[in-house]
Amino acid sequence: MGEIAQALERALHTRPVPSSTSARLRFLLTTYGSTRQVAAVLGVSQRTVQRWVTDKPGARRTPGLAKARVIEEVVRAKWQPRIRARRRALAEAEGVALHVRARFGFAASAGSSDDPRVRQITQFLQGEVARELFAARDAGAGEAQQMVILARALGHAYFRDGGRRAHGVHVAFSDVEFAAFAIG
Repeated sequence: MGEIAQALERALHTRPVPSSTSARLRFLLTTYGSTRQVAAVLGVSQRTVQRWVTDKPGARRTPGLAKARVIEEVVRAKWQPRIRARRRALAEAEGVALHVRARFGFAASAGSSDDPRVRQITQFLQGEVARELFAARDAGAGEAQQMVILARALGHAYFRDGGRRAHGVHVAFSDVEFAAFAIG
């Protein structure tokens, strides 16, 4: 998952996703109600889940790396679904604030400085941009396509000041070092 997709996901949560495997398993047990249902979701036996969550000394086992990744993916999918839906609807309706540190360059008329350089920008983006980003993410778009969407939006809102200046400037956006979205 790229930096932009991670930033979108972080913006949708109000609390961090559990970080330890045992906390994730406790969350799954609370969500699904039994070790049998958790086992069915994870594709392992019920006894394996019981070994992962037991409190008996010396009987506890830890999941391997592959299963730990599966557990993490399931927890991320189930973490705060109603809050994520509300925050997404709010972002699509009212817009988002983007805070990014990345390399920006320009394709402009002769005589302008088009050398890319690292800039740190904080800019409010309209709800249409958030809708386009979420739609691209849901369609499985990669980081490059999301950067094209953000380059176009930042070009309009930040560099061309909403269409009031720098007509014809096309923004090149790459090398994202940091990205964060603020909703509401």
